[in-house]
Amino acid sequence: MASTTLHSPLSHTQSPAVTRTSASLRQITGNSLTWSRAFAPDRLLSAVSHSSLRDSFNFDSRSKGTSNFDEGVRGSVKPLITCASGTEPVAAANLAPGTPVRPTSIMVIGATGTLGRQVVRRALDEGYDVRCLVRPRPAPADFLRDWGATVVNGDLTKPETIPATLVGVHTIIDCATGRPEEPIKTVDWEGKVALIQCAKAMGIQKYVFFSIHNCDKHPEVPLMEIKYCTEKFLQDSGVNHVVIRLCGFMQGLIGQYAVPILEEKSVWGTDAPTRIAYMDTQDIARLTFIAMRSEKVNGKLLTFAGPRAWTTQEVITLCERLAGQDANVTTVPVSVLKFTRQLTRCFEWTNDVADRLAFSEILTSDTVFSVPMNETYQLLGVDQKDIITLEKYLQDYFTNILKKLKDLKAQSKQTQIASTHKQKDLETLQDALNWLVFFISVHHICKALRKKRTIRELHLYIDNRYG
Repeated sequence: MASTTLHSPLSHTQSPAVTRTSASLRQITGNSLTWSRAFAPDRLLSAVSHSSLRDSFNFDSRSKGTSNFDEGVRGSVKPLITCASGTEPVAAANLAPGTPVRPTSIMVIGATGTLGRQVVRRALDEGYDVRCLVRPRPAPADFLRDWGATVVNGDLTKPETIPATLVGVHTIIDCATGRPEEPIKTVDWEGKVALIQCAKAMGIQKYVFFSIHNCDKHPEVPLMEIKYCTEKFLQDSGVNHVVIRLCGFMQGLIGQYAVPILEEKSVWGTDAPTRIAYMDTQDIARLTFIAMRSEKVNGKLLTFAGPRAWTTQEVITLCERLAGQDANVTTVPVSVLKFTRQLTRCFEWTNDVADRLAFSEILTSDTVFSVPMNETYQLLGVDQKDIITLEKYLQDYFTNILKKLKDLKAQSKQTQIASTHKQKDLETLQDALNWLVFFISVHHICKALRKKRTIRELHLYIDNRYG
């Protein structure tokens, strides 16, 4: 997503629309939107100035205090949340006569991620025209093209690259989040604000945003606070939208627990009592498209959770049982994570690490990342029996992987047996050749003796004939 040159035919064939939209976008950015988060009266108000589209979106500084995003812990005072736009609503750009937009045309942001790729596959299976916004990268996202999606280059942190990619798009599905090495605010806040404003300017018909469950209850965690603020900004933007909060992905447990157990490597866990209702990303993608097509869900906040909430130790125990072997568990006390976070707060160059360690604040409590799903299933017309459980997901994984490992072991054994037989055959052949040479030599010796040749003459005869 880091190039101002968009590698897409849209940037050439529909450039007039892009030009009009860019001009409209510049006009929009002239009106500054404000956002504020007010705390309880006994706490100082805090605010911080950030830019969206570099200069267009500012936090409203109303009093002195520490930064909402840069200050991780605010004590035990529960914040009161008020998010509102400080100016008149932003109007969509007038693209008349306009570019015809098909309802099946969607843009997936974060298409190379764990959830994003499942959204792309589901959309293609259901007949959507899928466009994927990705950053220019050394290893191109060829698998998306192979599936049938259109890949365009752009960067959420470079707003000028966004409008051209949205021409002809009906719906945006936003699965993106920043890379681990990036500051959280860069993509998840500034980039998302720019994207939402571009969506408004381009007249996008629907915006699906993935957030985190309970993000409104944990302002001490920067990523969760940013997710909540993005929800409020999207709501205030006037764009038709659906917000979906997620608890956890089953796919993430494979690399974290399943693979290390099979490879007899250390499995890292905590002693936290936190419970998470993991959900298969394929189920999330399926429910997302059902929600996207339902008019009853427009403007609503949904939360997707798996059938059961699990602790870390319960997940490890399940993996051990299915793998048929014990895990080498290294338990990291939550207190160590908290201390590490406070230590990394002391240095500016480790602030991003501290922000990502902020989840340790949640792990210290008996938090349950889950919600009852009965009303959601009824709203979407989904049968709960169609949602895969963690036991079934991991059982399918271990069954398939163990079968493959067994096949590979059998194949390796067959290869080894065949190699042994081949070696024995070569040794037998070599022995036969040695005996043949011996008999030939004896034959010539006897022949030489009959002709009464000397031993020296015999050697010369053999060298001349066989040398």
